[in-house]
Amino acid sequence: MRWGWIPRYAPLAAEGLWRTIWLLMLSVIIGFALAVPLGLAQAAGPFWLAAPARWFCTVIRGTPLLLQIWLLYYGLGSLFPQFPWIRQSDLWPILRQAWPYALLALSLSYAGYEGEVMRGAFKSVPRGQLEAGRAFGFSRFATFRRIWFPQALARALPTLGGETVLQLKATPLVATITVIDIYAVASRVRQDTFIIYEPLLLLAVIYMAVAGLIALGFRMVERRFVRGLG
Repeated sequence: MRWGWIPRYAPLAAEGLWRTIWLLMLSVIIGFALAVPLGLAQAAGPFWLAAPARWFCTVIRGTPLLLQIWLLYYGLGSLFPQFPWIRQSDLWPILRQAWPYALLALSLSYAGYEGEVMRGAFKSVPRGQLEAGRAFGFSRFATFRRIWFPQALARALPTLGGETVLQLKATPLVATITVIDIYAVASRVRQDTFIIYEPLLLLAVIYMAVAGLIALGFRMVERRFVRGLG
C-alpha cells in the first residue's frame, strides 16, 4: 500500500469532497421542493396537472442519469452561447461552467424519483383525517400544512433517506462533464501517479462515511418527527 501521494492531493481532495457535499445538499433540497408538488398533483390534482407530473416522473425514472447530464450540458450548454443577450448577461460567467448543469440534472433526477414517493405517501394518508380537518373548519391549505403533509412526510422519510444515499452515489457522474468532485480527484491521482487501488479504497471509505452520516441523520429526524406527530 502506497499512501505518500495523500499530502500532495489533500487540498484538491478537500475541495472535491466539499463540491460533492454541496452538490448533494442543494440537489436534494431543490429536488424535494419539486417532488412535493409533483406528488401532490398526481395524488389529488386535476388531469391537466396530474398528467404532466406523471409524464415528468416517467421520463426521469426511465432514462439514465448520465444521459440527462449530457443532454443538459451538451444541449443547453451549446445552445446558450448562440444568443448574444445571454453571453452579455451577468449570468454568462455561471452558465459557461459545468456545475449548474450538473446541479440541474441531479435536482431533476431526485425530483422525478421522490415525486413518485410523495405521490404514494400522500395517497396513504387516510382520507378520514383530511375530512376531520375540514370538519373542524380548516382551510385547504391549513389541512395540507397541519395534517396531510406531515403525515405523508412521516411515511416517506425512510425512503427519502435511502434515495438521498443513492443520490450521493450518483454524484460521481458529474465528473464526466469536467466537474471536479471527490471521484474526479481520485481519477486524477490514478492518472498522475499510476496508483490505482489506494485512491479507490480511500474513495470507498469516504463515500461509506458520508452515507453513514446521511443514514444516521435521517434516523434522528424520523424519531423526532414521529415523536412530534405523536
